[in-house]
Amino acid sequence: MTITSADLRQRGRQAAPPPFDPELAGPLSKVLAELPMPLTPQLIPDRRRRSRAGRLTDEQIRRDGTFEMEERTVPGPPGAPAITLLICRPTTASGPVPVIYHTHGGGMVAGSHRSTELTGELDRAQELNLAVVGVEYRLAPEHPDPAPVEDCYTGLCWLAEHAADEGFDPQRIVLSGNSAGGALAAGLALLTRDRSGPRPAGQLLQFPMLDDRCGTFSAGQMERVGLWDGLSNQAGWQALLGDRCGTPDVSCYAAPARATETSGLAPAFIEVGSVEALRDDGIGYAARIWQAGGEAELHVWSGAFHSFDEWVPDAVVSRAAHQARVAWLQRILAR
Repeated sequence: MTITSADLRQRGRQAAPPPFDPELAGPLSKVLAELPMPLTPQLIPDRRRRSRAGRLTDEQIRRDGTFEMEERTVPGPPGAPAITLLICRPTTASGPVPVIYHTHGGGMVAGSHRSTELTGELDRAQELNLAVVGVEYRLAPEHPDPAPVEDCYTGLCWLAEHAADEGFDPQRIVLSGNSAGGALAAGLALLTRDRSGPRPAGQLLQFPMLDDRCGTFSAGQMERVGLWDGLSNQAGWQALLGDRCGTPDVSCYAAPARATETSGLAPAFIEVGSVEALRDDGIGYAARIWQAGGEAELHVWSGAFHSFDEWVPDAVVSRAAHQARVAWLQRILAR
């Protein structure tokens, strides 16, 4: 008997979710009491308002002189508007420095290159003396696929081409993103491989959206559980892909789990929480990279919800996640 993705999701709906980490459960309840869930098209303006309210200021980005920053307007994809790159250079660096190329989250419909998850990128960059370059890509549903990933690819190509002039090492650019940003980082790794574009040193995929078909056990198990539940995930993909969502007419550069070839990719760090709808997508993607002879490091944080460390940074599991990312970056960039 063949088990379909619909079967898996339905089985998930009938299963109780794993328990939350005790340090995370209370804060999550407070967030959910104030945050309308799940995401719907009608809630997109609300998500954008919240994102704008949480944008990091120049002072927060500079961190008392740790970084110097500028916003640079560069040409966009052919026939498309220019894009903005947020360039953050460590002020104490000497010689070409590695770069974290940051693609922000926001469910494909919200967020910016100054969104709150940039804090984590700056934390890692500060600890390892790295630069951070964030890209402001166009958002769905007004700008559906392939606009977001093409914007990010164009920014990556500009970064690699001008790295020496900016004091960066073009051989040590790490793609990094959370949630929708993780989808874009993974899509970029596939796209630049297939176009023979800039070769990234690694891809840091934090709780990534990977599959528009939303047909895993965890998608059903956490359909109404956590911050980015299964129904919200479906809404984000629908905004990006419209009528193509869930059909064969979806590119792997939009939904990386659709890739038929996962060999030849930059080393991947993939992490998910055990109590999030995206859990099984991340586990499956890591397995496919291994099966193709590639390199992936997988972390499943027990009792954790989507993007937990952004909301509860002082929890023991959040500190462990930060340390794991830093350690992986150190190993990748030392090669």
